[in-house]
Amino acid sequence: MATLPLLRPSCFLPTPTLKPSLPRHTSFLPLKLKNGPVGARLSNSSSPPPTERLISIAAYTLPFFNSLQYGRYLLAQYPKLAVLFDPIVPFLAFYRSIPYASFVAFFALYLGVVRNPTFPRYVRFNAMQAVTLDVLLVIPHLIARIFSPGRGPLMIWSSNAIFVFSILCFLYGVASCVLGRTPYLPFVADAASRQI
Repeated sequence: MATLPLLRPSCFLPTPTLKPSLPRHTSFLPLKLKNGPVGARLSNSSSPPPTERLISIAAYTLPFFNSLQYGRYLLAQYPKLAVLFDPIVPFLAFYRSIPYASFVAFFALYLGVVRNPTFPRYVRFNAMQAVTLDVLLVIPHLIARIFSPGRGPLMIWSSNAIFVFSILCFLYGVASCVLGRTPYLPFVADAASRQI
């Protein structure tokens, strides 16, 4: 009668494992990341050139200009805060004077930068974050037009919250681009990275 290999007593003995022998002079050095902490940069170079930074900063002006409409209650309540926005009034007036400027700028940014493979990933990611943030800013405006809540306390509070959030996102995005880092905006970065 033949015995199964599992029933043999020798199969329960530990089998010797071979360990590779390393020379005694081999030392292990800690791995250093070339680009800093993980997630700090998306491209391979240590710092993006100034042109990439400038294009990325310019991309964040689209949601910034479109978010200023939500600040009307807060800026009317605090006129000293409105003084900070006085230098951009001529640029905003020029932007508003062009018919369908927001629509044209949106598609120019999306088709001209995000979907253009000649731009590096750093620029395309920042542009996609700006486009995604701009889309998110349209949603409260559409809800307000559909339900027309008027000037109630909920409308004022939500407009102020959206305005403060968008200004903080703009400042964080611009500061990160000036420093050559990749900004990761809350609620926006994950959606933007899936589109690149």
